[in-house]
Amino acid sequence: MLAPEPPPVPAEQAIERAAQRLADGGLVAFPTETVYGLGGDAENPDAIARIYQAKGRPANHPVIVHLAPEADLAYWTRSLPAAAEALVQAFWPGPLTLILPRSPAIPAAVSGGQDSIGLRCPSHPVAQALLRRFAALKGGQGGVAAPSANKFGQVSPTQAAHVRKEFPELDESDLLVLEGGPSQVGIESTIVDLSRLDKGLGPVLLRPGHISVDELADVLGVVPSRPDEAAPRVSGSLKAHYAPRTPLTLVARAQLDAALAEAAGRGERLAVVVFPPRPNLASEQSQLSWHLCSADRTKYARQLYALLRELDEQGHDRIIMEKPPVTAAWQAVNDRLGRAAAAFE
Repeated sequence: MLAPEPPPVPAEQAIERAAQRLADGGLVAFPTETVYGLGGDAENPDAIARIYQAKGRPANHPVIVHLAPEADLAYWTRSLPAAAEALVQAFWPGPLTLILPRSPAIPAAVSGGQDSIGLRCPSHPVAQALLRRFAALKGGQGGVAAPSANKFGQVSPTQAAHVRKEFPELDESDLLVLEGGPSQVGIESTIVDLSRLDKGLGPVLLRPGHISVDELADVLGVVPSRPDEAAPRVSGSLKAHYAPRTPLTLVARAQLDAALAEAAGRGERLAVVVFPPRPNLASEQSQLSWHLCSADRTKYARQLYALLRELDEQGHDRIIMEKPPVTAAWQAVNDRLGRAAAAFE
């Protein structure tokens, strides 16, 4: 599923310094296989407040707690259903977040005031080294609250350089950034709600990701339901999210010619992202910048956010992207692109 050769773990001194920064209540950006996270001590309300302040994140919007592989989940949740244990066994470490009933001992700040908590064990070796060392400093049960390391609602970072560009106002004394190479999944984790099983509600898919609905169903024995009105709030669930700064429009290939002609009529400079082969259009314009994307959904997801950031820096008036296939395999990508485009509707 992921790249066979993970990036090297930074020097032990870098991990030690980052873990100590977390223990002191500071912020550390670190790589995961999905995206880079902006981390703070999950049990320190002041550290969590620093995360929210840096991102400009609403205080009622929960964050995900990242745990080392050896973590005792019973420390973080007041109940651990069999379904959660099965998913942990199948997909951890990996790009899956579980929403479980929060232990009363864990600050509500990580959950935006809700009685649930999001838990994940990343597979990236740098993240695991950091989480293990931080847990040791905390006496064995430390967790790192870490939303994506970007301003709220913007494109998630998949490289350390993205993080530094996202927070130019923060120097190394405010934010320590660990290097770990490009993220190999490239979009945020799948989120499954298991916090309401005692109320007769089965598993609910709150955010699609690299781990598909079919893979979840194979383990759970049931297909997770769609989100309902009473579902817990989770990261990335707002209608408009993951958005570049340049207006983005999604267009089916059959409507691409008309969309380009309309944009050209407004005098817009366009970046156009399409699947190969590049179409031959009647309304070919000189102010077009063409980009061919991968037809493989795993490669597409891995490259998506870096591409959006690159196009943002090129000074286009609009990004027009060909809609991906509407299939289960492309569900997570379509989710991210739909929310990105919704920011400009």
